[in-house]
Amino acid sequence: MNENKNQLRLDVLSVHIRDSLKYFAEKLTSMLGENLLSITVVGSSLTEDFRPGRSDINTVLLLESQVINSLKPIASLAKSMSRKKISAPLLMTPSYIERSLDVFGVEFLDFQLTHQTILGDDPFADLTFKKKDVRLQCERELKATLIRLRQGYIAAAANRKLVRDILISTAKGLAPLIRAIFWLKDIDRPNRAEQTFNKAAEQFSMDLNSLVAVEKWGHQKIRPDENQIDNTFKSIYSTVEQLAETVDKLEV
Repeated sequence: MNENKNQLRLDVLSVHIRDSLKYFAEKLTSMLGENLLSITVVGSSLTEDFRPGRSDINTVLLLESQVINSLKPIASLAKSMSRKKISAPLLMTPSYIERSLDVFGVEFLDFQLTHQTILGDDPFADLTFKKKDVRLQCERELKATLIRLRQGYIAAAANRKLVRDILISTAKGLAPLIRAIFWLKDIDRPNRAEQTFNKAAEQFSMDLNSLVAVEKWGHQKIRPDENQIDNTFKSIYSTVEQLAETVDKLEV
């Protein structure tokens, strides 16, 4: 990295996460040296959805090469990362991103929408995607979600806590998929989960109140009763079916 690229840009981050990421970035810079091209913060830690002390901080590390050789030094930071609520980073190379635009469009679109590169050059700003690829990924992911919901419910043996966790995970995964559908339809994308669900309800004439409720369960440590769990499961399952049908009918 040249001198400018080696400067940490922490002022673009919330004060709640600056110290954690300063420590993380300085350790990575020392360990990985020239192989580290950039550090980018992505996701909810950049939005009002972030809950200090509860929400995880997600990052993408762009490496020049030698991804495998970088695993051990990064893994040595695992305990300190966990204490600071930093999730295991996603490791990518420029060629990996370039060759994955057709299969990970949903994820890259979400990174592109909500990210801050704090070290090095921005790896996401100039990416472009084909609508047919993104539509196909949305269809595949939504139909896979239906399978996971069915299998998850059976495996959970109707255990209330386990089903609750499945629903929270499902709601979290649906937010970027819905934003990708907005992108396919040339609709502006909110970067917050509740705003995304409310806008989808309006745009697609669907009842997404269950997704809004479930999104709050994890943040507020809500413990729904058995009837709430059953009704919410049925509602979210129906929502995923409707979203899959919406994507099926999209012409791009």
